[in-house]
Amino acid sequence: MRTSDFYYDLPSELIAQTPLSDRTSSRLLVLDKKSGEMTHAHFYNITDYLSSGDCLVLNNTRVLPARLIGEKEGTGAKVEFLLLSRKSEREWEVILKPGKKCKPGVKVNFGNGKLKAEIMETVNDGNRIVRFEYEGLFENVLDELGEMPLPPYITKKLEDRERYQTVYSKHNGSAAAPTAGLHFTKELLQKIESMGVKIAYVTLHVGLGTFRPVKVDDVENHKMHSEFYEINTETASLINSVKKNGGKVISVGTTSTRVLETVADDNGIVKQASGWTDIFIYPPYRFKCVDSLITNFHLPESTLLMLVSAFSTKENIMRAYEKAVEEKYRFFSFGDAMFLN
Repeated sequence: MRTSDFYYDLPSELIAQTPLSDRTSSRLLVLDKKSGEMTHAHFYNITDYLSSGDCLVLNNTRVLPARLIGEKEGTGAKVEFLLLSRKSEREWEVILKPGKKCKPGVKVNFGNGKLKAEIMETVNDGNRIVRFEYEGLFENVLDELGEMPLPPYITKKLEDRERYQTVYSKHNGSAAAPTAGLHFTKELLQKIESMGVKIAYVTLHVGLGTFRPVKVDDVENHKMHSEFYEINTETASLINSVKKNGGKVISVGTTSTRVLETVADDNGIVKQASGWTDIFIYPPYRFKCVDSLITNFHLPESTLLMLVSAFSTKENIMRAYEKAVEEKYRFFSFGDAMFLN
């Protein structure tokens, strides 16, 4: 299968630049994953497609304000850090811009010295390991000095940084939001629970590798970056109980899906686990646990589009995307949603 098989033409004006004032008012394209039949709705209609005894699985990761703008000691040159993953209490892997002159030993100050960093080493892809110096809790310092790491296709400033968080976000660690969850409000989740739908939480800290373009022609040769995940015993038991009783497991987003498919056995039974996953799902993958999928519209030739295509068929998904473009749906992080049932 070729990467170019997953290309589609998207007018730039359909890339959503700002979130809607009401999270639930996004449009919802409902796709029958087998027949390819499409229905147009709004996200608040999601309750029409859920039943008592089903289980909605949400990723409760929280996005770090992981973009830091600092000055190089000695020259005052502007340097931008993007935090990727924590290696120890004070050491992080980061992406640097501009990177050429930031060699090991270079020091950078942020917020007039409230946060200091020294570059320790260069690692794969040109990323750096840096050691931070600060007083108090790193999370508090970051909250004061950091900015939300919005994807590069969003060029407008985000007025309320909580709009790039899900309402149920809990565990800090992501470099990007699990965007399918942005459509839920606490009120909608309460309504879903009152219908008898179980709600379960997993954690997957989204890394930027998820969004990196596939640079190989042959899909099978693409190497996914690892991301940290966790599913606890209570969640695993709840999901297994739902499966046993004939309910559907509805995964919210590709991140929740990757956790469930990482920990599920061939019979769809999931277990408590935590660790790093680099699972890469593309056609003709056989899903073991997930029955239905709520997801946003993804970039052309991306691993996320490949995962969604595996959940239905490539032909059904590409037809749905063509229809979404024709109907002027809003695309990507702040855009509209799909429900594959």
